[in-house]
Amino acid sequence: MAIALTTGTGTAAAEPGPSDREVTESKKAVRERAAAVGRVKARLAQATGELERISAAAALAMERYNGELVKLEHARQAYENSQRRLGEAEQRYRQIRDEAAVFAAAAYRAGTGVNQWAATVAGRTGPQNFMDRAALMEVLGHRQAGMVERVRAARIIADMFRRQTRTALQDRQVATERAESAKSAAERLLAAQREELKRIKARKTILVARLGRARAHAAEVQQAREQARSAGFHGGVGRGSIVVRAALKWLGTPYSWGGGTVTGPSYGVAHGANIRGFDCSGLALHAWNKAGVRLDHWTGTQWTSGPHVPTGRLRPGDLVFFANDASDPSTIHHVGIYIGRGLMVEAPYTGGRVRVSSIWRAGLIGATRPAG
Repeated sequence: MAIALTTGTGTAAAEPGPSDREVTESKKAVRERAAAVGRVKARLAQATGELERISAAAALAMERYNGELVKLEHARQAYENSQRRLGEAEQRYRQIRDEAAVFAAAAYRAGTGVNQWAATVAGRTGPQNFMDRAALMEVLGHRQAGMVERVRAARIIADMFRRQTRTALQDRQVATERAESAKSAAERLLAAQREELKRIKARKTILVARLGRARAHAAEVQQAREQARSAGFHGGVGRGSIVVRAALKWLGTPYSWGGGTVTGPSYGVAHGANIRGFDCSGLALHAWNKAGVRLDHWTGTQWTSGPHVPTGRLRPGDLVFFANDASDPSTIHHVGIYIGRGLMVEAPYTGGRVRVSSIWRAGLIGATRPAG
């Protein structure tokens, strides 16, 4: 139930602080982002299971690769053995071929009477010599026939080993290609799935961070709501309640150096150029503009924008200032918007977000109630 607040004129004013709708919306944002995190966790679990499946397939592919390496080694050994046997066969063929040539030359000389066989073949006439010549010619004929057969056999063996060598070489090439194919397939599968896991984990990190911010924002909104209710805000605070409500609306908004206009958050300057949000004086000028008071975007003139108020008499909407030297207003560096019970809304520092915090800290120099 909303609490009606009394203004200085006795009329009812809207309750400052986040509304019930804003609290509800902040909680809804938490639920939605939690659901998104849940979905990405499920996707991560699915991808992890897929990685395990692919890892098993990759392990099989790697074992195929290992097997092809073994076959490759066997093919290499077979090739080397074939090369060695081919060399031996060709050497034997050349040896037999040379022996056959010597035999042919000897037979030719024997038939023409050139060498010592001539006397035997063409010697004295007579039955005995005829028989001797016949026997010798038979031996020579058999030897010639055997020599031809040995040459043919050596040629066949040499050709066989040459074919085996070509086959071994082809087997080695095929084994090499299979091994590389299996290895490449395994590497591609693993690389692709690891990239998918990396993408999902990155997405999870982003969503978890968003969930954390949503929870923090919801907690701040709820806290501000409860603090605003408990503060009461009685007595002449019509403009102050508007200021407080305007400031609390932006809880969780990023700090942006130089950011903030009368219409709301904006991109800042320098290291705030890429951040849409508020700095401390930007939040103050925006909130007070909602109450009809125009402030500069500078703590220096905001400090002098109205009467100074003792900390014991602060009202919601008053601007609370902090300085490096609490005795020297020229060192003021920060401003917050008082909401009651020793609390203020502030845009704290680069990397921070609009939040509710205590005014009781080092550097508190005083407060101003802007007039206009």
